[in-house]
Amino acid sequence: MARASYIAVGLDSRLQTPAPSIVGLVSCVLTCFCLVGCAEPENAVPVWEQVKIGDLAPYEGERTPRPQTLKTVNLDVYIFETPAANLDKLDKIRKTFYIRPLRLKSYPSFDADGFLVRFGQGERWSQIRDIVLAAGGQRVANVSLALPDALSETIAVAGLDRPQSIFFTAPDGSKQAANIGPGVLGLRVKAETIPGARGRCSVSAYPVFSPPTQRAVPLLTLRAKMREFPFTTAAFGLNMRPGDFVYLGPKEYLSDQTTLGGLFFSNPQGRLFFSQTEAAEFKPAVRVFLLFCTGVNY
Repeated sequence: MARASYIAVGLDSRLQTPAPSIVGLVSCVLTCFCLVGCAEPENAVPVWEQVKIGDLAPYEGERTPRPQTLKTVNLDVYIFETPAANLDKLDKIRKTFYIRPLRLKSYPSFDADGFLVRFGQGERWSQIRDIVLAAGGQRVANVSLALPDALSETIAVAGLDRPQSIFFTAPDGSKQAANIGPGVLGLRVKAETIPGARGRCSVSAYPVFSPPTQRAVPLLTLRAKMREFPFTTAAFGLNMRPGDFVYLGPKEYLSDQTTLGGLFFSNPQGRLFFSQTEAAEFKPAVRVFLLFCTGVNY
């Protein structure tokens, strides 16, 4: 600012006593500049007449993209535990609901390992829920799944704190053993699109053992994935649409935790059950699963 003031003062001092010839020359130049610079061109078109409708359209890059609906199959999975002594009250489900349109990977294996599965539709949902509650069922978990096409999710069912052998039935009827643990036995659920069938999907599920994983270390996660053991002999599948549901439960109570059916469905340690007529007490329990399709966004 000091330098600028100094220059301005210097110019003022010089302009105080200019030579007459210089003043006349400056005045002439300024007059010519104004006459030339401010002249309006002939036949000028007003700017508003040059604007086209297309010029008023919003810039494409500023448009907000339309949200895209995520393509998924939505399932609600309910897990109940009922007193093992009340298992006979659940037999009404076997007699009342349907085996069709269910598909089993191996019916002999599924049956021999004590698995029972039934199908129902929306208007009978309250009926099957009332049967489970009447048997003393208490909800212990509720999981909402949003499954993209051909991808799966696993729901934890029972934990293993040490290595052990789990016995299951092969399709030929022979008994086999899987050496697993520690880790988690879960229910893996997978959904796939059906070509040409809008609003319907193919759902499959089966028990699977998964060792502990370290999500922060991809290599360890991959190795753990390779150590999984899928019990596909107990797999089932069906085509579903919104409102369809599946019941999965045991045929009988198996306290032996070295069998696939016993480990998957039974809780010998028991849980605390409450009753309106009896005092609350711990009782051996069985697990049952209800899978309800809430949406098919394909």
